[in-house]
Amino acid sequence: MEKIPMTREGFNAIDDELRELKSVQRPGIIRAIAEAREHGDLSENAEYHAAREKQSFIEGRIRELESIIGRAEVIDPARMSGSIKFGATVTIIDEETEEKHTYKIVGEVEANIEQGLLNIKAPLARALIGKDEGDSIEVRTPRGERSYEVVNIEYR
Repeated sequence: MEKIPMTREGFNAIDDELRELKSVQRPGIIRAIAEAREHGDLSENAEYHAAREKQSFIEGRIRELESIIGRAEVIDPARMSGSIKFGATVTIIDEETEEKHTYKIVGEVEANIEQGLLNIKAPLARALIGKDEGDSIEVRTPRGERSYEVVNIEYR
């Protein structure tokens, strides 16, 4: 079974979501199904069918999260240093526009580009791995070839 690399923050977020689903969402949907059953004929009971559909989603998500937690390999970036690798928080400058971007390189499960969490399998992250401050990289993006300079690397 393939291990899933993730940071402690990513693991904790998944664990919190799993606890919420098991202790709040699951009991709530069981109550909603019981209430909907009390309304009589289930074949035409929209509340019942909606609750069952939500229950199916919750149970599927619980199985997915349990699988992720079971295969998680938690990596502590604070213990690392040197060139860019998993867990690094990297600041880069677009060499054409001079725009600064900061990303933390994380596992696929916890990636969220809007929050600056860059999937390690993304083309930009793959280009950054192994680089040092001052290095330049070329990356093919949907907007074409882009050049970036690495200006800062932190492990926190």
